[in-house]
Amino acid sequence: MHRTLRFVVAGGLLAVALAGAVGAEAIRLGPLNDMTGPTSDVGKDVALGIREAVKYVNDTGGINGKRIRLFLYDYGYRVPEAITTYKRFRDFDRVVAVLGWGTGDTEALSPTVNKDRMPYLSHSFSAHLTDPRKTPYNFVYGTDYSSNARAAMTAWYDEIWLKDPRLRRDRERGVKPRFVAFYAFPVPYASAPIKAIKDHARLLGFEIGADQDVPLTALDIKSQVLAAKEFRPHLVWHGNITMSVATALKDAAALGLGADHIVNNWGYDENLLKLAGPAAEGVIGIAVNAFYGEKVPLMDKVAEYARRMNPGVPQENRLIRTVQGWVDVLLMAEALKRADRAGKLNGPGIKEAFETIRDWTPGLGRTPITITPTDHRPGSLIRAYIVRKGKFELLKEINLRQRWPEKWDKEWLGW
Repeated sequence: MHRTLRFVVAGGLLAVALAGAVGAEAIRLGPLNDMTGPTSDVGKDVALGIREAVKYVNDTGGINGKRIRLFLYDYGYRVPEAITTYKRFRDFDRVVAVLGWGTGDTEALSPTVNKDRMPYLSHSFSAHLTDPRKTPYNFVYGTDYSSNARAAMTAWYDEIWLKDPRLRRDRERGVKPRFVAFYAFPVPYASAPIKAIKDHARLLGFEIGADQDVPLTALDIKSQVLAAKEFRPHLVWHGNITMSVATALKDAAALGLGADHIVNNWGYDENLLKLAGPAAEGVIGIAVNAFYGEKVPLMDKVAEYARRMNPGVPQENRLIRTVQGWVDVLLMAEALKRADRAGKLNGPGIKEAFETIRDWTPGLGRTPITITPTDHRPGSLIRAYIVRKGKFELLKEINLRQRWPEKWDKEWLGW
């Protein structure tokens, strides 16, 4: 297939349109990505995965014979630029759906998306986007941040607090586990699950210490570690992205904080092992799908298209973020196929198609996805991993709905 990459400067944004031999039947799709801003350490790899996954979809029949035409923009993690780009998607590119990025911009755009009836599948997994009573056109392809935080804390409580010999003395003395949160206070992504994780800490009987404000691009957080050390925490939750989390882990180790660590999904990837080194040992985190190169269904295609389309990027430098890009695209493609078969390839039709998905997975280590008209959380089964001997190991699967059915069904949706 003939393929072209077009670079267009529009409103100060770099746009990449991936076009095949497309005609009137092309389905226009608009991904918004951060490739130059503060989350670009994860965003660049996601963008590669999105382009490669779209090529795979087109090579394997497209959307019931219709090809996807992709318009990918870098917005630098700036909310005003995201709003401008969304308007371009809607008014100029005429996309049928958007693959969004950050929490701040996705939540800011939500009222407009709902008014426009524009299906919006985002890389932000904020739980605020999962209640269709408030955000009917927003969808997430990964388990939401609040559920991830609850699951990570539960995994630590079950497998470390209740079992680890290091903590036996505290357990026998009736000491409550002590918990603090490290995250960037003003960043919507980082703060999105704070209410939920503190609620969960109370549910499990933790004492909660003072939050520590850690910048998203932090290179030194010794003062925050020393402040937390006064509380003598058993557990620290990290809500930032990989580079900042690595800084926190190294400073915590150097200053003898003595706590264990749990990490949200965007701070937990292959680069964390490289950047944090020995300080990453024992760290628990959430992965919403398989790590790059794991032996799971479809990973062979992920690696094949990575080598074919971007041979200049070494395989050893690829991250779980590439795989996330594939899951994002494949979930969107599934909804587009269902809407197209129903003769409703438009905003309301695509929304309805998403809401028919039951126990579906693209492979790639993604736990089964179910989306309903009353609940846009894509599932309650969450995998927590731990770093052992410099490698990621599955620690525990947590099914929040099975464990706390009343709370899952009646309390936790949307926050």
